Amino acid sequence: MASTAAGKQRIPKVAKVKNKAPAEVQITAEQLLREAKERELELLPPPPKQKITDAEELNDYKLKKRKGFEDNIRKNRTVISNWIKYAQWEESLKEVQRARSIYERALDVDHRNITLWLKYAEMEMKNRQVNHARNIWDRAITILPRVNQFWYKYTYMEEMLGNIAGCRQVFERWMEWEPEEQAWHSYINFELRYKEVDKSRTLVMVHPEVKNWIKYAHFEEKHGYIARARKVFERAVEFFGEEYISENLSVAFARFEEKQKEFERVRVIYKYALDRIPKQQAQELFKNYTVFEKRFGDRRGIEDVIVSKRRFQYEEEVKASPHNYDAWFDYLRLVESDTDADTVREVYERAIANIPPIQEKRHWRRYIYLWIDYALYEELEVKDPERTRQVYQACLELIPHKKFTFAKIWLLYGQFEIRQKNLQNARRGLGTAIGKCPKNKLFKGYIELELQLREFDRCRKLYEKYLEFSPENCTTWIKFAELEAILGDTDRARAIFELAIGQPRLDMPEVLWKSYIDFEIEQEEYDNTRGLYKRLLQRTQHVKVWISYGQFELSIDSDDRIQRCRQIYEEANKSMQSCEEKEERLMLLESWRDFEDEFGSFANKERVQKLLPEKVKKRRKITAEDGSDAGWEEYYDYIFPEDAANQPNLKLLAMAKMWKKQQHEDEEEEDQEEEEEEEEEGHVIQYLLAGLDAEAGLWISSLRLWIKLSSYLSNERTVK
Repeated sequence: MASTAAGKQRIPKVAKVKNKAPAEVQITAEQLLREAKERELELLPPPPKQKITDAEELNDYKLKKRKGFEDNIRKNRTVISNWIKYAQWEESLKEVQRARSIYERALDVDHRNITLWLKYAEMEMKNRQVNHARNIWDRAITILPRVNQFWYKYTYMEEMLGNIAGCRQVFERWMEWEPEEQAWHSYINFELRYKEVDKSRTLVMVHPEVKNWIKYAHFEEKHGYIARARKVFERAVEFFGEEYISENLSVAFARFEEKQKEFERVRVIYKYALDRIPKQQAQELFKNYTVFEKRFGDRRGIEDVIVSKRRFQYEEEVKASPHNYDAWFDYLRLVESDTDADTVREVYERAIANIPPIQEKRHWRRYIYLWIDYALYEELEVKDPERTRQVYQACLELIPHKKFTFAKIWLLYGQFEIRQKNLQNARRGLGTAIGKCPKNKLFKGYIELELQLREFDRCRKLYEKYLEFSPENCTTWIKFAELEAILGDTDRARAIFELAIGQPRLDMPEVLWKSYIDFEIEQEEYDNTRGLYKRLLQRTQHVKVWISYGQFELSIDSDDRIQRCRQIYEEANKSMQSCEEKEERLMLLESWRDFEDEFGSFANKERVQKLLPEKVKKRRKITAEDGSDAGWEEYYDYIFPEDAANQPNLKLLAMAKMWKKQQHEDEEEEDQEEEEEEEEEGHVIQYLLAGLDAEAGLWISSLRLWIKLSSYLSNERTVK
């Protein structure tokens, strides 16, 4: 037991942290480092300064340093920085031969290290070892010919030494490798520094970019060779061709010609470039062309610039969205105002080639106006009727008439043929339209055309065809009857009206009946008119029909017209007593009242006045769409005397209203009596206040008298 207890190790208790909240002042790692730096806890004491007093100590120091450098090189030969430090230390001791040996050893390790070659050559140049430096540069450009820094350093050294021929020779060797364009510019600038213009010109352009062509032309211009500069620009334009022509090249060429006062050449250059460069790449070109025309051109030139710019914009729009017909319309308006007929036709042909992909009329509505504008342009502007006819025929062949058609195209074609005095073609075209795809607008247009030509027999046939196509169209029946009436054939007109009102389905029957009645009134056939009103009232009991019937009887010049009119109003009132629309019944009674006010006697007026309803405000429950209760609303209802006699509850309601009115009058009388009593009490108080200066006994007796008087008045009020 003891051994067991002894074998166990006692684990110390860990103190529990009671407060685990963060401290108010937090210490960051940055703060710890800053404090350590301020207290200089990690600073080591500087090494002791060593003073060399004789040659033996110097040799020991050199031996120690060389041994350290050699050890570092031996540990890692590929670290070139160790070699460079070693060589620079030897150079600082004027041990050039030793430094040269170290660089050579380093080159054996890594001969493609650019920094090593540069440091080696710089050491030789510092120590004025020119031949050694040339030797190093030659080796460097032979091993690494694509490192431009070696060539730049080499040519700079030769030029500083005044060895111009040697420098040119180095440049020639460099150019054989076809370096980047900056190298060529360095060579050109070198030759220009020594006035060798011809040699600069003979340099071959290995980088035929736009900016290099422009620099070449500016070089010729700068030295006064204008013809050569123009030739360079022309060679550049020919080199790039129409497909790859550049905006910058065109602008530079135009500015060059502008300096030489060759304004026509400038205008030609701008137009040539604008016709071949896409719009989004020619913003600067447009801007420069506009500025040029404003400075040196006339109004026509400025307009040409603006028109050409807009043409490019429209071209880009129609290329991006060929079915954007609004863009085509804008483009065509621009082209029509500025260019010749062939160009306009070409644009029209491009526009109408974009047929809507879906055969639905809503997609064709804008497209069809392209054909209309095309035909009108050929007829009115170009004066070419044969081509206009071809445009109309091509359009009519293109439209899918079995699915939908456009009446305006057929009518425009017919009107065009009439203008060309070709009536047979116009009738043939409109007849084809009615046969293929009859429409209301087609019939109306064809009938209007024949009416203008005074071909009434053809109009009758067209009306018959029209009514076969659409027998429910009341307007057509009316127009047909009016035509017969104008021609003086009233029997045919009456027969047409009879056929019309006998149709089982009509779109506007009230208009048709009104036209028939007006026709009979114009013919002064009053018996027929009364018959029509009676037939119409058999079909409908509308209040306006009754009122119109009464007004008709009143308008006839006869002795019994007032009696007839009053009789119609009485019949209307009897027939509409069962009508649920109380507003219509009220409208009839008001019309009857107006009639009696003008033509009736006092008894008749009183009689009609008694028939007028009483206006009552009511409330009704509102139900929402989902069936829930939406509250109450107020509305006005009309109670006619006949309805009040049949409903006894209405009498009770009237008595309740009278009782409520009487109660209101009694309350007003009581309020008035109370106001009078208050005025009497006020007079008594004023009297007492006036006798304040009298004797005390008299004042007390007056006070008692006032108290008795007040109690008496209150008792009288209670009794009442």
